[in-house]
Amino acid sequence: MAVAPEYPRLARANRGFLERAVRLVAGAGVRQFIDLGTGIPTSPSVHEVATAADPSARVMHIDNDPIVSVHNDALLANAENVRSIQADIRRPDEILGHPALRELIDFAEPVAVLLVAVLHVIPDSADPAGIVARFTERLGPGSYLVLSQLTSDGDPEAVARSRAATQDTAIPLAFRPHREILGFFDGFDLVEPGLVSVHEWRPVAPAQPTRLVVLGGVGRKP
Repeated sequence: MAVAPEYPRLARANRGFLERAVRLVAGAGVRQFIDLGTGIPTSPSVHEVATAADPSARVMHIDNDPIVSVHNDALLANAENVRSIQADIRRPDEILGHPALRELIDFAEPVAVLLVAVLHVIPDSADPAGIVARFTERLGPGSYLVLSQLTSDGDPEAVARSRAATQDTAIPLAFRPHREILGFFDGFDLVEPGLVSVHEWRPVAPAQPTRLVVLGGVGRKP
């Protein structure tokens, strides 16, 4: 907050993108969602938006933070067709082979994979593109990828200050250029308006731009 006081507005813009993206995907008939890097529950959550479109929607929330898992487990104790597991997205095979996910998600039907505001905490050394590909290679036609990520194409001073503030922490932020983030959508057709600032992705109301920029996009597997 001291380094980037506009961050709450950016976080809200990213949350708005997530809601609109899930609504679009659900409106396209997708009823299965894998939410990677869920974070502390915030309403409306992915499962709230998805089940509002269809109460039979199935949602798997995944996060590696034990505190997040405790919150999710308590919140979802009585929820039908919604599950939460504690796992690290840097180990996709463990997640894809997890009994809870295999029981809930049927890859013979369209699935939406969500990686919203999570890849910028994955360093290049962990091969984020390979992680995305591993999660999406199982997806059949009509499936979707919803993704957002901090970009290095924002205001240079703001990016530099944020990088410097996190570089010696447990989770340094990885800012990536538009072209690299676009590469995460290989094998998918981007829906309009493409990969843009989350403020500009099908907004329902005008939003004040921020110096730091999160790019967001939704891709459909043909």
